[in-house]
Amino acid sequence: MPFDKTLDERLSQLWEDRVVAVVRAESVPDPAALCEALCRGGIRTVEFTFTISNIEECLQAAVTAAEGTDMAIGAGTVLTADQAKRAIDAGVRFFVTPCHQPDVAEMAGDHGIPLLDGAMTPSEVHAAHRHGAAAVKIFPAGAVGPRYLKDLHGPFPDIALVPSGGIDASNAHSYLSHGAAAVTAGTSVVSPALVAGSHWGEIEARAAHFVTSLGGPS
Repeated sequence: MPFDKTLDERLSQLWEDRVVAVVRAESVPDPAALCEALCRGGIRTVEFTFTISNIEECLQAAVTAAEGTDMAIGAGTVLTADQAKRAIDAGVRFFVTPCHQPDVAEMAGDHGIPLLDGAMTPSEVHAAHRHGAAAVKIFPAGAVGPRYLKDLHGPFPDIALVPSGGIDASNAHSYLSHGAAAVTAGTSVVSPALVAGSHWGEIEARAAHFVTSLGGPS
């Protein structure tokens, strides 16, 4: 479902690949190897959430590994200005929030970092956009389904929407066909158990399968 997309060029990898991998695990033993596996599988945009116990180590290692490549490393589940500052210090390229956080949005704007601001209702979507979000993350998308994105694009045709939650290779294409600018690949690709066991080959294979499921450009 085409719409009048206004896409932030700072997230060019995300718009080209149409997927961001979300890493949510207890800890990540080798962030660089994980990023390399995802990149080989076709996912160049990676979000490490602040729920990871060694998050700052993860961000720093991933950012270092991404230097000189076309990968983009971001911080997710950013809920406070302090977390945003720590992510900035680690060198991230973007922020992601689960819900609208004005202080995080302000920090992102002040430092020129694109924000995928979390929202669900039309009012929240509008607020996120009004506060400068590069895109609005619709979460939890699995609770409303792909058709909800088409409904939101009625009043908001120019807002880039990125659904998150409950998305896997079986339904990702449907979200794109209903107007998503990109989708998230969570535990179906980056399984905490696979991360803990350093099973990078399996993660690469799952990433490649997810990317294939997206089909051609929408």
